[in-house]
This record gives sequence, C-alpha cells and structure tokens, in this order.
Amino acid sequence: MKKHSARVAPLSSYSTQVLTCPNSEGEDGSESRPETPGSGTSIESWSYNTCASTALKVLGGLLMVLCVSSSWVGTTQVVKLTFQSFSCPFFISWFSSNWNILFFPIYYSGHVFTTGEKQTPIQKFRECSKLFGEDGMSLKLFVKRTAPFSILWTLTNYLYLLALKKLTATDVSALYCCHKAFVFLLSWIILKDRFMGVRVCVKYRDSLCTCLCLALMALILCQQIVAAIMAITGIVMMAYADGFHGDSFVGVALAVGSASTSALYKVLFKMFLGSANLGEVAHFLSTMGFFNLIFISCVPLILYFTRVEHLGSLSSLPWGYLFGLAGLWLVFNILVHVGVVLTYPILISIGTLLSVPGNAAVDVLKHEVIFSVVRLAATCIICLGFLLLLLPEEWDSVILRFLANIADKKSEEHGEELTESSGQTRSRSQANGTVSIPLA
Repeated sequence: MKKHSARVAPLSSYSTQVLTCPNSEGEDGSESRPETPGSGTSIESWSYNTCASTALKVLGGLLMVLCVSSSWVGTTQVVKLTFQSFSCPFFISWFSSNWNILFFPIYYSGHVFTTGEKQTPIQKFRECSKLFGEDGMSLKLFVKRTAPFSILWTLTNYLYLLALKKLTATDVSALYCCHKAFVFLLSWIILKDRFMGVRVCVKYRDSLCTCLCLALMALILCQQIVAAIMAITGIVMMAYADGFHGDSFVGVALAVGSASTSALYKVLFKMFLGSANLGEVAHFLSTMGFFNLIFISCVPLILYFTRVEHLGSLSSLPWGYLFGLAGLWLVFNILVHVGVVLTYPILISIGTLLSVPGNAAVDVLKHEVIFSVVRLAATCIICLGFLLLLLPEEWDSVILRFLANIADKKSEEHGEELTESSGQTRSRSQANGTVSIPLA
C-alpha cells in the first residue's frame, strides 16, 4: 500500500526508474550466446544517455528548488508589504485565486510548444475533463467536485494571510510546514493507511530474521510518529514564546489552521480524485478559478458592505502589489505542480522548506526582526520533523534489501571459512599419516 505522508501536491509521486543489468553469460543455466556486433556500443550509449538524463533531471530539480523557494518567499514578503497600505486579506486571497483560471491556458501553450499536437483548446479541455468522470464535466459534477476543494483552497490562503498579520513571515512559513505531519495523520485516519512498519513486517517476514524486522519496524514507526510529535511540539513552543496570549497565540492558531486545511485538501484530493496527470490538474485548478470567480465573489462584497474589509475606491487600491502577489502565487503553484512531473517530488518539498530560512534572512536583514531562542528552537524542531517525513517512499524496502545482502554475504563468507578450515585439517591429517574415523 502506498504511503501518502510524503506528498506535498495532489499529483502522483514520481516513480524512479530501476536500472536492471543484463544477466551474465550462462547464468541460471542459460546457454551462452555470442555478442552481436555493436551490442557493447549500444549498451554503453544507453548507459550514457541514462546517466545524462538523470544528471539533467537532478540539475533541473535543483533549479526548481531555487525557483520554488524564491517564489514562495517573494509571495510571503509581498503580502507583508501589501498589508502596510491595504489590510483586506480575504479580498487579496479572492483576487489571487481568480488567477488560477490562467493555469490551463498556460499548460495548453506549453503542451503545444513541446509536443506539437494540433488539438484545439476545447478538445484538450474535454480530454482533461475526464478527471470528473468518463462522461466529462456537467454542471452538477462541477459544483459537487469543485465546491469543497475551492472552499478549502480559499480557507488555506485566507488563514495564511491572517496569520501574516499577526506573526513574522518566518514564523508563519515554519508553522505552515506542519501540513506534512497533518497529511500523515489524516492519511492514517481517513485513508486508513497502515503504518509503514506493519507493511515491512508483512512483506519481509519470510526473508529476514524476526529481530531485524522488529528493529526496522520500530525505527520506521518512530520516524513518522516522532515527526508528528515534533510538529506539535514546535507549535506549542511557538505559542508559548509570548505566553499563550495576545496576537502571537492567535497568529499561531491561524497558521496551524491554514496548514490543517491544506493537508485536508491534499488527502481529500487523493481520496476522491485519485492520481491525476498534469493536464487534469491544470484543468482542475482552472475550474476552481472559475468557481471562485462565480460563486465566491459575493463574499468580498458582503465584507465590504458590512465594513469588515474597507476596500476604498478602485484608484486607491495598490494594484502593483496585488498583481505582483497574484503573479508570484500563480508561479509558485505552477512550479509545484509541474515540478513533480519534470523532476523528483522530494525536491519540491525541499524548496518549500527552504522558504523558512529565506524568509528568516529577509526578516533579519530588511525588517530587523530579532528572534527569541524559543522561536528559533520551535522553527528548527518543525523543520526537522518536516525533513523526517521527506524520506523516499520505498526507503524501507531499500534498507531491508541492503541488510539481506549483507546477511547473505556474511553467511557465504562463513561457509567458505568452514570449507577452508576443514580442508586444512584434512591435509594435516594426511601428512601425519592419521585417518579420522567417523563415529556411528
């Protein structure tokens, strides 16, 4: 069973290719065959192309890490600048979410440019709408499938912006990293995922000794549980920094709420929609943008007439900040969803994590923020818990195979030593003229 605790995006995780070497001649009793001319060259060229593609993918992933981290840091810092002259978080969230409509047109442009297909945008849109069912998208499915995810998306962004009004960008970005632990807990509760250690024991109970299985099970269980405990500990320490009162406590609660709704969005996406390709995700995000524009536009109007958020005149709005913020947010979402297809998903998660030290550097250098020891410790604990949950999906199987290989090699070496020692004893007996008679 797959694990969902390591995911940060609603796309299926990238499965790395396993390179299998050809069997040697005569192996497994097969007859040896003469090498065909040019076979060595083809194998060398294939290996070179594979290594080159892997190196390019890793380099592209490192560049993606930098871009993801920079876009998220830029988004968070622009929000803080916008709040200096325009304090309307829901309007900012609504305005930025509307830009999701551009996701599918951007995807279609890139798809046509890279593949050269001559499908019309309508044809491609209908093809990607199979995410909603074999019959495509209807009005009922549009509302039924899009409404809960759009609401969760809006809540995540809105709570994140409210938290930025109370806390520094570093604190909020660190607390948002707790969504990884919440994904693990919700996957265990909602998706009924078994612990990885249980899966390891079931899979390898016949191939490894019991003590190794139990030890590795304890290690894996501790890895996930300790990560969740570290996230909760970091949250409590962050709230304790100012004595569980005032804006700090409210800001921590808002940031944790944003991380929780983000985790619920990811788990429900996996539960109801399954694994989707890039075109289907682009279609879905654009559909959420349309839903946000049509159905959620009434909320900013209600907040305006009830004077909860004072917008002012259109000419007085900071359009430069608003367009910059919406553009950076769109770029971040594009990089996250495209990155898991073009490179390794773990690199995208690392890019999100690196936004914490990035925001800390900006806060210290530009805003001259002084962090207390408790806040620094809480931030480090949350980041360490995030890193624990970034271990590859099949790392337990790799470790078990490695331990099994070591055990096999040790047994072979022990057998060879016994054979050599018995041979030496026999040779000494023959040299001394003695014969060993086996007992009946």
